[in-house]
Formats: sequence, C-alpha cells, structure tokens
Amino acid sequence: MLSKQAHRQASRSITGALSSERVSRDRTQRGARGRKRKLLAWAFMLPFFLVNFVVVLGPSLSTFYYAFTDWSGIGVAHFVGLANFEHLLHDIDFHQALIYNLLWVVMFLTVPIAMGLVGAFLLSQIKRFQMFFRAVYFIPYVIASVVNAAIWQQLLDPQQGLAFVLDRFGIHLLDNVYFFGDKKLALASVAFVDNWHFWGFLVVIYLSAMQAIDPELYNSARVDGANRWRQFYHITLPGIRPVLGLSLLLVTVWSLLVFEYPFIITQGGPAGATQVMTILLYKNAFALNEAGYAAAMGLCVSVLAAIVASIFVFIRRKGVEI
Repeated sequence: MLSKQAHRQASRSITGALSSERVSRDRTQRGARGRKRKLLAWAFMLPFFLVNFVVVLGPSLSTFYYAFTDWSGIGVAHFVGLANFEHLLHDIDFHQALIYNLLWVVMFLTVPIAMGLVGAFLLSQIKRFQMFFRAVYFIPYVIASVVNAAIWQQLLDPQQGLAFVLDRFGIHLLDNVYFFGDKKLALASVAFVDNWHFWGFLVVIYLSAMQAIDPELYNSARVDGANRWRQFYHITLPGIRPVLGLSLLLVTVWSLLVFEYPFIITQGGPAGATQVMTILLYKNAFALNEAGYAAAMGLCVSVLAAIVASIFVFIRRKGVEI
C-alpha cells in the first residue's frame, strides 16, 4: 500500500510539474505574442507619429521658441526674453481683439446652442422624413466656408442683394444698411453667417444624443401629464448633458480660435470692427513682418484655449455634470 501511495504521489507531483511547466510555457508564448502585437501596432503607428511631429509638434515647439525672439519671419531670430509679452500687455489692438473674441464666445454659447437644442428636439418628434431634414440642416456645414461667405456677401449687399429686391417692391427697410460695412453691425453680421453654417451640425449631434434616451421616460412623463417643455427640461436636457457639455467646450475653444469667416468676409474691417485675435496675429506675421510678436500672440491664444479645456476636464473629473 505504501508503495502504491508513493507511486500515486510521485505521479501527481510529476503531472503537477508538467502542468505548471506547460502553463509557464503558455504564459511565455502569450507574452511573446503580446509583445510582437504591440511592436507591430507601434510600427503601424510610427508614420502617423512622424507626420504629427512634423506637421503639429514641430511648428508648435518652434512657435514657443520664436515667441521669445524678435524675428521678421526671414533671417536670424534675436532672443528678447519677455519683451513680446510685455508689449502684449500694453497693446490696445490686442485688448480690443480679445474683447471681440469674448463677444464671439458669448454669441456662440447662446444663439447656435439654443437653436441646435430646439431644432433637435422638434426634429426628434418627427417620425417621417427625419433623414431628409437632417441632411437639409447639415448641408450648410459641409459647404466650403468661402462659398458660404460669398453667398451671404451677395445676399446682404445693399446694391444687389435683399435690400435691392425689397426696394423694387417698395419696401425700404434695408436701405442704407451695410451689414459688413457698418462698425456696429459687422461683427454680429459675420457671426450670423458663421452661425448659419454651424448650427445644423449641433442639431445633428444633439439629435443623435436625444435618440439614445429611453422612450419609456417620455411615455411615463406623458402619463403624468407633462407637456413637451417639461419633457424637454426634465428628461431631454439631463439625458444629453455629456454631449451638451462637450459641445459647450468645443464652441468655446473654436470661438477663441475663430479666423476663417471674419477674414474671408471683412478681413478684420471695417476699421478693425471684426479683428479677432487670429486676424491680428495674421496681420502681424504676414503684413507687418513681426513674426516673433505674432508667435507670442499665438502662444497666448493657445494658452487661453488650453485653460478653458483644462477647466472643463477638471470639472468633469470632480464628477460635476456640465
């Protein structure tokens, strides 16, 4: 009996050793295969990292360097320390451009956001032809900015646009109204054109978020006697809060970096009435040949946008819903 028990124990120990050796070998092989997959993934990603370094990271680092220099854009850059930033603190044009950007932020955090929410909610109530209306709302967003700007420049031209057509019918409401030529109207008029092209994008993303909400919540609210406004306020808004918060962040950052529509339509005029920070940066770099000062200005704009994004991320990490 002892010999049989010893034989069984020896067999079990040998079997256990073989099993542990097999498990160890399998782990080693899996680890080797995992390392190969990681190396292969990095090999595929390497070209993208190189392109990103050349196109994005390289110019960003050079901008950081040139921000502390006196450079015309050609030739040798001379290090001047914080002189460019001291100049920014006393630059009235930069202060005015910052105010215009903040006004742009306020306009785009209210009008297109409200239009997008209302449009998406109304569209969510439609069961037929919804894809058609989605496409109609989204068309202005996919049209080139130059084309959109040209369309509205013609429409709002006092000599041959809507004012001319209304004048032929005896309606003189828009006579002598220069939307892009009046200092008081220029910024709001350019923002209107940008909003016309942009709000359809918000409609589509808000509508997609609304369609992910459980329909039973709306059915229960109807049974309780809630009207559409109460459904929108108590069900829709809480249901799309993550998407809404993200859109607020994107709109804020895009508003701080806005360039194309003010530049295409007015190039910062009339008399600087639409000269946002990016247009002022462009003029300093390519018209006044003050590339070092423009780099300092661009660095400040980027830091401002990064601060906004950091505040958003900090709030989200603290668990506060935006």
